[in-house]
Amino acid sequence: MDSTLRDRRPSVSALSHPLVESLVAHADTLRLDVSRGYGGACIVDAGIKARGGIEAGRRIAEICLGGLGTVSIAPSPRFARWSTLLAVRTSDPVLACLASQYAGWSLAEGDFFALGSGPGRAHYAKEDLFAEIDYRDIGSTATLVLEVDRLPPDTLIERLANDLELGADRLTLILTPTQSLAGTVQVVARVLEVALHKAHALHYPLTRVVDGIGSAPLPPPGADFVTAMGRTNDAALYGGEVHLFVDGPEDEAQQLAAGLPSSTSRDHGRSFGEIFTAYKGDFYAMDPMLFSPARVTVTALETGRSFTYGAFHEAVLDRSFG
Repeated sequence: MDSTLRDRRPSVSALSHPLVESLVAHADTLRLDVSRGYGGACIVDAGIKARGGIEAGRRIAEICLGGLGTVSIAPSPRFARWSTLLAVRTSDPVLACLASQYAGWSLAEGDFFALGSGPGRAHYAKEDLFAEIDYRDIGSTATLVLEVDRLPPDTLIERLANDLELGADRLTLILTPTQSLAGTVQVVARVLEVALHKAHALHYPLTRVVDGIGSAPLPPPGADFVTAMGRTNDAALYGGEVHLFVDGPEDEAQQLAAGLPSSTSRDHGRSFGEIFTAYKGDFYAMDPMLFSPARVTVTALETGRSFTYGAFHEAVLDRSFG
């Protein structure tokens, strides 16, 4: 990428920092618990001991998008029983979804494990993906969202501060258990991200992706981790819709649309919980091509033609959501 264009790319840390400050400032009304951990790190509990809620999850999802997207929740007639739809829009899908929102940073310390997402990933930028998209964000603060049900150990926070080359007091960790209301919202808000991630897996040139919109039904939280994980995944796999706007040849836009839906996977048709059980809980045995929206439209900006593939599967949602 031309260095002038690279220098003009937005900072996900700078754009999301006011959103983080607002989340902390409104912690009481959002039913969050804010504390200080090792070295003064800011720890936001959005569903472990704190109650959290839908609005907290919506705000956390926008933080995950690096301040480059909006998340809204509204009624929809798409499905008979599941009438609340979550919609995601972003002006820079690649940076918002892949450089920030994607849970790509593996964080392990003793028996603690989490996948880190959010703008702090782009500050670290050691995943191969960042070299491919030619992006690294250097900011004065870093925020990570962890889908966990317990506090991270001090040794992990110390290591994060060292890896990010920041004081621990410049680090914010937002904790969102999958089975919490906030956790449910922030995971379903990844419906656009899974489409971008699959486009990357299909080797579609990410530089051609200009804009994107995604939506999915908001499921009830699961009472346990496996149920909650299943419902949030099924929301995208069987009820999610994404519209991408791309540059480049029309025939390649059509090929992308045909390859993106979850129906292209060998595991499609069963709920995520059923698939997870069939593979005896081995997440990595599942077909990685499953993780994508149910229905996808791709518009070729050169010609204005749009291509739609895939379909919703309400019966699977009904089984999954209960």
